[in-house]
Amino acid sequence: MPELSQESERRRAMLPWGGAEVTGPSMVPTLYHGDHLVVQWGARVRAGDVVVLRHPFQQDLLVVKRAAERREGGWWVLGDNAYAGGDSTDYGTVPTELVLGKVWLRYRPPRFGSGQRSPFALLRWAVSAARPVLADRSVSKRLRAR
Repeated sequence: MPELSQESERRRAMLPWGGAEVTGPSMVPTLYHGDHLVVQWGARVRAGDVVVLRHPFQQDLLVVKRAAERREGGWWVLGDNAYAGGDSTDYGTVPTELVLGKVWLRYRPPRFGSGQRSPFALLRWAVSAARPVLADRSVSKRLRAR
């Protein structure tokens, strides 16, 4: 499951906007291991938003998931990669107070090997590096189909 660094937690306490780094495959194809995120801490969450939350059973662990729907007691969250697990299908509804913020943007740091810094490679990276993380309203349909 995507896990966020503890440095992200320290910065969150000081600023309403912050960054985080993703580790793990559960949000593929939306987010990949190594992606960096721009997070608005304390933002209003709606169904379909990608959110940062504390893991319900391991609250020192921050994870990123998609808020599928509001339920009694909190949010039902799902990873975009159904095969990776580690979402509400494993641990149930996440209490609202454990949902910490909303992800607005992801950017991929450059991964150039030695000698691969051609102008074309830089241009290709620049075009694909930063993308908004959009709310996917179709996730509730996926939930009902299970």
